[in-house]
Amino acid sequence: MIQKYPSALLENAVNEFAKLPGIGRKTALRLVLHTLKRSPEEVTNFGQSVISLRNNVKYCTVCHNICDDEICSICNDPGRDASLVCVVENVKEVMAVENTGQFRGLYHVLGGIISPMEGIGPADLEIESLVERIKSGVVKEIILALSTTMEGDTTNFYIYRKLSGLEVQISVIARGVSIGDEIEYADEITLGRSIVNRTAFNDSFKT
Repeated sequence: MIQKYPSALLENAVNEFAKLPGIGRKTALRLVLHTLKRSPEEVTNFGQSVISLRNNVKYCTVCHNICDDEICSICNDPGRDASLVCVVENVKEVMAVENTGQFRGLYHVLGGIISPMEGIGPADLEIESLVERIKSGVVKEIILALSTTMEGDTTNFYIYRKLSGLEVQISVIARGVSIGDEIEYADEITLGRSIVNRTAFNDSFKT
């Protein structure tokens, strides 16, 4: 085998960086070479922060958002409207919606969307815990804020069917977010307006 790099240590580091999403080998090499220019203390701090994140991060027992304690700061905030819950795919979407400044309710992080092609079914998501939150009687409305893709729409419909018969209003974000778009990439103004101008899920069948 022809060695591509002058050091096996360098090659191993490039291989690990290249495993990150969106990072090709050229970018991985640039990152590794940049790391070599940093002081040993800076590199140690970087490495330990990643290790500490992986070993110590928690998931909120209420909404499944990433946090440092058992319950996240959003769920613990008495100023939030506990009767309104925004259902999102991942933590990235929580941050995207929060950046709009248009939403003062709580969240429910599914941990993905239904995707048979990727082997992800309803049982792999936090759907049952959402049902239990609704059954508690505190939540009066949920906003389905999933990506406007076929997988997102499939997940929306599954949740709608799962919650049918329960006393909760089900809304879906307005289609200011274009069909096929992912929530995390929507600009803050468009996403904020999509939440404010949400529609009843039943009405979304008519469009």
